[in-house]
Amino acid sequence: MDRYTPLRARTIALVGLMGVGKSSVGRRLANALELPFRDADAEVEAAAGRSIPDIFADLGEAAFREGERRVIARLLEDPPHVLATGGGAFMNPETRALIRSNSISVWLKADLEVLARRVSRKDNRPLIAGRDPLAVLRAQAEERYPVYGEADVIVETGDAAHHVTVDQVIQAMTAHLQDHPR
Repeated sequence: MDRYTPLRARTIALVGLMGVGKSSVGRRLANALELPFRDADAEVEAAAGRSIPDIFADLGEAAFREGERRVIARLLEDPPHVLATGGGAFMNPETRALIRSNSISVWLKADLEVLARRVSRKDNRPLIAGRDPLAVLRAQAEERYPVYGEADVIVETGDAAHHVTVDQVIQAMTAHLQDHPR
């Protein structure tokens, strides 16, 4: 048994605003813990047979969120893995309850200006298309931060390199599991 064994006992669900690094940090965290990695957004796209921007454009956000909820419920039935959720997934009470009962949730939190800079680099985010990223992120933070605060573990990532964030997550989860053994 190595020091990471307790961290491999349950799925680790990463939550947080777009651009915080749930997917990129999640891949590295999964690698460090020798766990599979799943990206809920990629799984939704595979299940729907179309991109998230297309789902939003053709079916709307409500249809996307329902598909996301079903995909996350299915993924949480799998053996332990690292799961990067979509930024809005944890807002759904049913999804949040599933995450709470079937995983350890980790809120990755970063400065909004850092996130705005990151999300401005890509054009695949339907919630900011044609809008001021910082304004969208501020509105999302106001709405979502109280709910994200229900996560088991909160990690302030700053603008650190991904490997630094991975180390922070591992340390925070280790401390959480010492305080809250299951």
